[in-house]
Amino acid sequence: MLGIIGGTSLRFTPLPDLAARVVDTPYGSSRILTGRCVLLLRHQYNLPPHRINYRSHLAALALCGVTRVVTIGSAGSLQREIPPGSVIIPDDYMSMTSVPSIHDHAIRHVHPGFTPGFSRELAAVIPEARFGGIYVQTPGPRIETIAEVRALAAMADVVGMTVASEATLAAELGMEVACLCTVDNYANGLGDETLTYDHILACAEQNRDRTGSMVERIIARFA
Repeated sequence: MLGIIGGTSLRFTPLPDLAARVVDTPYGSSRILTGRCVLLLRHQYNLPPHRINYRSHLAALALCGVTRVVTIGSAGSLQREIPPGSVIIPDDYMSMTSVPSIHDHAIRHVHPGFTPGFSRELAAVIPEARFGGIYVQTPGPRIETIAEVRALAAMADVVGMTVASEATLAAELGMEVACLCTVDNYANGLGDETLTYDHILACAEQNRDRTGSMVERIIARFA
């Protein structure tokens, strides 16, 4: 079963005909949409990135029988050669913040028998996307400072606030995971405009048709 996690980039995108339900998990309850695939919108109850219940979300997908997850997220470019409007399929990630784990309740320290990472299969489905690069997660909800962007640019290609948490939990739960990043802006200080949340939303809305087309192709290929 295919699971799709989306956020800002899906806010303005027409979604397939899916039925809504609530899934109770050991970590809380998450709302999902089900049909040919399972769709989960990460910013439930309008929660900002640092308050999202990632463990509940990924556990809900697992309880629905999801074995493959595509996480779709808006990202900021850390490199001038990756302009807004680009689509990136990263092949690795890192995090500047604590990443949740389903192993928090173990009696003793556990080293899960998995290696986090991304599947490459998505690259064949979205040929217009650039494959490769590093996604770095920051805690949010604020936009990174110019000094932080300069430091992050030495280590990564795009920056966001959610994907590392989702990818790590998916791996812990035995799911294959791939990531699709829509680059909606240059990170703070790289572009000419003053970066605001409204600007990010406007870019996401501008690219709604393209994002919807990519979602349709992902469902057609994997669902």
